[in-house]
Amino acid sequence: EDDLFTYIYTSGTTGPPKGCMISHRNYYSMVAVVDDLPSFTGPEDTMLLYLPLAHNFGRLMHLSGAYVGYAIAFLPDPLQAAAALPQVQPTVFPSVPRVYEKIHSAVVAKFDAETGAKRKLIDWALRVGRRVSERRCAGEPVPPLLAAQFRLADRLVYAKVKERLGGRLRLAISGGAPLAPEIAEFFHAIDILIVEGYGLTECTTAASTNTHEAYRFGTVGKALPGTEVKLADDGEILIRGDTVFQGYLKDPEATAEVLGPDGWLRTGDIGEIDEDGFITITDRKKDIIVTAGGKNIAPQNLENDLKTSKYVSQAMVVGDRQPYVAALITLDPESVPAWAAERGLPTGLAELAAAPEVRELIRGVVDEVNADRSRYEQIKRFTILARDFTMDDDELTPTLKLKRRVVSEHFAAELEQLYDGATLNQAAGL
Repeated sequence: EDDLFTYIYTSGTTGPPKGCMISHRNYYSMVAVVDDLPSFTGPEDTMLLYLPLAHNFGRLMHLSGAYVGYAIAFLPDPLQAAAALPQVQPTVFPSVPRVYEKIHSAVVAKFDAETGAKRKLIDWALRVGRRVSERRCAGEPVPPLLAAQFRLADRLVYAKVKERLGGRLRLAISGGAPLAPEIAEFFHAIDILIVEGYGLTECTTAASTNTHEAYRFGTVGKALPGTEVKLADDGEILIRGDTVFQGYLKDPEATAEVLGPDGWLRTGDIGEIDEDGFITITDRKKDIIVTAGGKNIAPQNLENDLKTSKYVSQAMVVGDRQPYVAALITLDPESVPAWAAERGLPTGLAELAAAPEVRELIRGVVDEVNADRSRYEQIKRFTILARDFTMDDDELTPTLKLKRRVVSEHFAAELEQLYDGATLNQAAGL
């Protein structure tokens, strides 16, 4: 059981990838956790799997297929997931947040384009869905009249969105990066529950998850059966259990930094655990921005809020050792050209990135994100890039997470302009 089973390399979002040594005990314990999660997967399920098999999330889903007995439809290109869903009609869909963000943007854009009676019907259905969602989240029964309205809204509105996901989806799983609570809440209001989990390669994929029986949006659920989770004095999440890896390949120094003799794995993630055991990830220790004024800011929270807009594809928030927070923003390749075409503007992304009208559009998005934040947390300046971040340019990992160092190198000139001539006094007056 303690023999080496495989090496799996970390994604390298904050530095060179490191080879995690995973034992047979690690992976068997990880796969077998479904025995204590009866509603998760069963032999009758069909899974659409686009996640790379060199990544722990995809590897777990792959090996779980053999353990549980469900069918797997393999998809080599994550960018084709939206097209494959109606073809495969999966009951289980493990994904990273970026795919749900894209589906959300497309659905919201379609809803916004409707007018007259159709728009009124959609608005009514969303109001009904939110009321039902609130009751379900609170564990309260849904009154008969509201339940009847919900069934009608499902038939007239929600079902059309469900068809885009194949029409049979029972379990939508999100992992690999944070999912914005607003997106989870939107899908739940149209009767699609996305269960978000959390883990890392060093603990053989997952340490916690929401389930159909116990979920709370904005959290990554409770610790999995057989896994211990606690917080260090500085808020860092610590994990212990049979899924914790054996160390980094040929790198004892790096191993000692994260794995103590007591068996607790230091994750590098900052979080909170509420009285019911739900875990909330607030940010990566290494990604936390410390401004020149000494303020600590979590960039992923700002980035997630920016990406909830249908006009924003990607965002990278910066500001470490700088007088204020700024952002690189890329445009959604469908919503923004459609918006521009209605106004007689050019529809090429490079032209749109430089258009004053588009800058005002994105300024409105940034202002909304800033509205409820302290002054030091607010995005003071932003640049709209002429293209999106891509895997081909090595700016995204195979699970579509940002490689911050690479993006910073590729757009060094744009980042420099964001802080050109800036001082603390100037930042205070912005």
